[in-house]
Amino acid sequence: MNATSKENRRTELSIFLRRHRARLSPSDVGLVASGRRRTPGLRREEVAALANVGLSWYTWLEQGRPINVSSQVLDAISRALRLDDAERIHLRLLAGVPDRSPNTHQCRLTM
Repeated sequence: MNATSKENRRTELSIFLRRHRARLSPSDVGLVASGRRRTPGLRREEVAALANVGLSWYTWLEQGRPINVSSQVLDAISRALRLDDAERIHLRLLAGVPDRSPNTHQCRLTM
């Protein structure tokens, strides 16, 4: 994969994470909303806390920085953002971490 396609994938990952973070409210995940919110959805620190990952690490991932992320971290973020199976798989593809779960169904095209 060339540098441009990796950069594009990281940009898509950033957009994907921000979009899914914005669609959840604190009450959706059992948190009490405190203080005024400038933007809708969860704050980065709330997602990091729910996923039990460092705030800097989550922020870098959401910013599309070139970091290596583990399957465990992606699974924790998927749970924190309440992603469905298709969204979870898409997150892993954008992060460059293949899904190796036994429940993954791969489409096969036949001609």
